[in-house]
Amino acid sequence: MSEEIQADVIDPARAAAFQVALGRAGAVTDGSPLPPFFHQLYFWSPHPPSQLGRDGHPKVGSGLVPDMGLPRRMWAGGRLEFNAPLIAGRMAKRRSICDGAVSKTGRSGPLGFVTLRHEIYQGDTLCLTEWQDLVYRQDPSADELKPAPPTARTDETDRREATFDSTLLFRYSALTFNGHRIHYDLDYARDVEGYAGLVVHGPLLAQLLMLFAEELMGPLAQFSFRATAPLMHFETATLCRAEQSLWVRGPDGRQCMMADAVARSE
Repeated sequence: MSEEIQADVIDPARAAAFQVALGRAGAVTDGSPLPPFFHQLYFWSPHPPSQLGRDGHPKVGSGLVPDMGLPRRMWAGGRLEFNAPLIAGRMAKRRSICDGAVSKTGRSGPLGFVTLRHEIYQGDTLCLTEWQDLVYRQDPSADELKPAPPTARTDETDRREATFDSTLLFRYSALTFNGHRIHYDLDYARDVEGYAGLVVHGPLLAQLLMLFAEELMGPLAQFSFRATAPLMHFETATLCRAEQSLWVRGPDGRQCMMADAVARSE
């Protein structure tokens, strides 16, 4: 089993910049506990242009993700276990492993499913474990019928609107060092991958749900999420919660993401 080890200082300036980009009050400073999922801003893996695929991501087959012959990449979901907060200003280490890679055939053709596991430590403390579920697909054909997205629940007890634009998507891509062109290159997103606009990052939606859950439930012990339909940058979303369930509802009522949160017991 191959693995990758990376070290990074949890720079408070980077987290503070993300707070500003989200329009959140307060600031992360040296010694502050990092909000949940902010570790996405760290452990960059820069690659030279010659090692990038057409979509701006590192080419598959040279790292943890095998080449399954499928060009379109999507972050389909994930799961996190929070053991201790990451502290800004301190060194951290991330150990990454490919937990599995499977090829299947769906209604839209061949699919590749890859699960990556990340363990993040500060000193000898395992602060969190994250599983990332990635899906690889073929390019869309001109006559391809897209499946109808699921309809979102409407029985939420708490809700909040969230708006997006190309500036927020660009800033999130920059802060996470995510070169995926579907988030900032409108011509590529529309003409190559068949989207109606720029695609809001799945992890950004998950981030907003996590912050929403923490605000309502307190510090989180676990969080899992699954993307079910893309959201475009020009659309207003509704963040919803009912007990431990959370979801993102698009402006037409479609379900864009489902999630479950577990609060930390005192």
